Amino acid sequence: MEFNLADCFEIVVDTVPDREAVVAGNRRLTYRQLDERVNRLAHHLMANGVGPGDHVALYLYNGSEYLEGMLAAYKLRAVPINVNYRYVEEELRYLLDDSDAVAVVFHAEFAPKLAKVREQLPKLRTFVAVNDATGNDASALGAVEYEDALAGASPERDFAPRSADDLYILYTGGTTGMPKGVIWRHEDIFFGAFGGGGIGNEVEQPEELADRAREGRTRCLPACPFMHGTAHWMAFSTIYTGGTVVVSPEHHLDPVRLWELVAKEQVNFLVIVGDAFARPLVEALDRLSPDVDVSGCSVILSGGAILSPTVKRALAERLPGTLIVDGYGSSESGGQGQSVTVAGGEVSSVPRFMVNDETTVLDDELHPAPVGLIGRLARRGRIPLGYYKDPQKTAATFPVVDGVRWSVPGDHARIEDDGSITLLGRGSVSINTGGEKVYPEEVEAALKAHPDVFDAVVVGVPDERWGERVVALVQPRRDRSPSFGDLDAHVRTQVAGYKAPRDIVVVDSVVRSPSGKPDYRWGKSTAISRLGSPSPRAG
Repeated sequence: MEFNLADCFEIVVDTVPDREAVVAGNRRLTYRQLDERVNRLAHHLMANGVGPGDHVALYLYNGSEYLEGMLAAYKLRAVPINVNYRYVEEELRYLLDDSDAVAVVFHAEFAPKLAKVREQLPKLRTFVAVNDATGNDASALGAVEYEDALAGASPERDFAPRSADDLYILYTGGTTGMPKGVIWRHEDIFFGAFGGGGIGNEVEQPEELADRAREGRTRCLPACPFMHGTAHWMAFSTIYTGGTVVVSPEHHLDPVRLWELVAKEQVNFLVIVGDAFARPLVEALDRLSPDVDVSGCSVILSGGAILSPTVKRALAERLPGTLIVDGYGSSESGGQGQSVTVAGGEVSSVPRFMVNDETTVLDDELHPAPVGLIGRLARRGRIPLGYYKDPQKTAATFPVVDGVRWSVPGDHARIEDDGSITLLGRGSVSINTGGEKVYPEEVEAALKAHPDVFDAVVVGVPDERWGERVVALVQPRRDRSPSFGDLDAHVRTQVAGYKAPRDIVVVDSVVRSPSGKPDYRWGKSTAISRLGSPSPRAG
């Protein structure tokens, strides 16, 4: 047997068929029930012309249907495509066209947008609609209702043989440019991002997953959207070890209700993305009813965005029995390293990670960098094949050096004396001010440590003298009005003076992606619009 994502899932199903696999609102599915629903959806798609290599778009909020859609595609040797549900019509059209999607599974809420772009997508021919509270009618698209599609299809597991070379594609928006699809082989993504049957204790043969499944006790709640890698990577890591995936029915973060769900479902592994999730969760702990016990949550993992030191410290202090884990990785490299914080332990002021053996820092000539030199973070071994339909970007991001193929997405870092790696930030959003490089994440962490600041994003804007100057967009805490002088003095105690923002723009809220990542394009355009001429301490 090969490391095929559908085959590996079926091993777990056959080992623990009656264990709870997914809890989503009022729906509770055992592995046997989940497998049957997946088989039915796969048969419906197959009956409508979806076959090996075809792309199936998932235009969905979190729910059992998202995981079912991914698994159904894998069973057919088809490829699920993640769709950002916040896209406007043109972005939606671009992604569905670029991905060559032939089918789409979607919540009825999104039917009107699909209807407006359908005529520009001649390859898109199969529509499956999940009913929701909007009551939207998707019949004009020729859509079949999701549960009707399942009811009318076979539950049998009678699919053709599959391969470790079958494909997984993750569309990533990055920080600039249009979204692009990152292509992985099933075997590589299984080990590179889906846990490998046990993070830090990978299996050597697919059959070993049966033993892991028998011992599986993880109850994982991915609080971020499945349309981003962090959430479904951890969901599948849980599934491949026989655990239970708990899905919040909320479409937006409600921190009190999330903690209530953690307590009710005895979640022991919570997945979030950065301070955008963590800050509200910390503050909501004071508003919980005394009978809401979240002490069983033994791990909180942040992936996709690094937690600031003050937030990590607050979580560790409020939940002393919980490991606070920053997981580092990217769509182009998978999971690469972790930084663990415990109550009473030291919290580094900079993001430092212990990384896997395949990860290092390369210099400008793409050779291993010495200790202390700033270079580009890179991974070899189990890495993607490239970008979908983009050989130029593939060659740039996945270079071959001395016969070794690397993934070099663009993050700047340096190796420390103890072998750990300090992450500085994505080169594409670094700020060059007077010849000095400033990485936004470092300055953002300093700003968010101020008691009057709730959130912050740091960008560079054009400056006649310095080329770029550092500007911070700050969301104050309620009823607080931090002055430029206060913030400037505070930041200069934590970072070099040239990194301190020259301007502060106060905003009602910082715009972030659904996954919690800062929207630097919004930040830069807002800063330029609000500041106008380059006068220091404006805004």
